[in-house]
Amino acid sequence: MDLYFNKLSNRYIPMTETAFYILLALKSPLHGYGIILEVESLTGGRLRLGAGTIYGTLSKMEKDGLITEIGQEDRRKIYRQSMLGDELLKTEIERLRTLIHDSERSGY
Repeated sequence: MDLYFNKLSNRYIPMTETAFYILLALKSPLHGYGIILEVESLTGGRLRLGAGTIYGTLSKMEKDGLITEIGQEDRRKIYRQSMLGDELLKTEIERLRTLIHDSERSGY
């Protein structure tokens, strides 16, 4: 898994804002529209994901093993982040913390 994780790290990190918030939202199981609403809530309405953006990203993330379909509800796929997705998200959060720490050390 380490080799695959490293390959995905190179592809996903630095993470796009869309990918970051989708993985963050999928800490709990949600369908596509639920993800859109959760991301809006998490960002205070600053980020509004469109259907085209979210479904393309979900498909790619599912193919890469970052999220898993765990069921269906009214013909809507329900997703949750996988262990791999969780590890990638933690890696990105740590990278962002380092950026903030470095900027604070420099006086910003």
